[in-house]
Amino acid sequence: MELICPAGTPAALRAAVDAGADAVYCGFRDETNARNFPGLNFSRAEMAEGVAYAHARGAKVLVAINTFPRAGQLGLWHGAVDDAVAAGADALILADVGLIAYAAECHPAQRLHVSVQAAAANPDAIAFYVEAFGVKRVVLPRVLSVPEIAAITRAAACETEVFVFGGLCVMAEGRCSLSSHATGQSPNMHGVCSPASHVSYRDDGNTLVSRLGDFTINKFAKGEPAAYPTLCKGRFRTGIGAGYIFEEPVSLDAAEMLPGLKKAGVTALKIEGRQRGRAYIASVVASFRAALAALEAGRPITGAGLTAMTEGQTTTVGAYRKTWR
Repeated sequence: MELICPAGTPAALRAAVDAGADAVYCGFRDETNARNFPGLNFSRAEMAEGVAYAHARGAKVLVAINTFPRAGQLGLWHGAVDDAVAAGADALILADVGLIAYAAECHPAQRLHVSVQAAAANPDAIAFYVEAFGVKRVVLPRVLSVPEIAAITRAAACETEVFVFGGLCVMAEGRCSLSSHATGQSPNMHGVCSPASHVSYRDDGNTLVSRLGDFTINKFAKGEPAAYPTLCKGRFRTGIGAGYIFEEPVSLDAAEMLPGLKKAGVTALKIEGRQRGRAYIASVVASFRAALAALEAGRPITGAGLTAMTEGQTTTVGAYRKTWR
């Protein structure tokens, strides 16, 4: 299985390639990718340089153009597709069906992947992208169990890619409007989920209150780790008590699920973290490179030892075991 690693900066790209990534995914420094944060991403010249660096060392570069264009402003997104192709990208990761159609028509030789933001989570949806546009791979949402992934992979006429480490989205990706409602910034269109400019913390006696926009997301007791406030991972008071609805705000670590994912026929394993630094990249890539080597050699996969790199200093296998239902 290929190991696909994040790169939010040219330095992170080099770190991922040097650590043993099979491929790196990154985006341009604008609203065309879903990690549009200050200080991140690539200029056009940096993208071309990054592709050259990766290719010289046997790695691929996948360019994420995975937000949804605004009506009447298609030029920015069409330009990103054209520029990524010109830079020598090995594949484009796209979410918007109109943009996929543009790429397929204007650049028929370019390899296309369906982004997780498209939320293609069943064989019929995947078949549409394959038959209409010739896509070669789909990145599956992080809400599927391993048996569900296996069933989709058996039925799909293209490769499948899944997340194995990093931030865990518990929503139907590409269809979430919570951040838009709270902040006016859309993860699907502006590339910004729960932007830091709208986050605030307030001391309330012995309690730390975290807020996103006008909404209280969580309250933490003194000394309790305070996670970043995203609406889908807040604690809520309901008729059955107070707590997290799906998952605590911790990181995904599916290293122990690698044998099952391999048996399911998954082609590629994706690490999340374009907002993280070079130390994160190097540590996580090295750990999963070792885990894959153990898997291929028939040895047990030991603990990844990545606790220091995780949110909340703990991890989950998320929906892969489907304890949410």
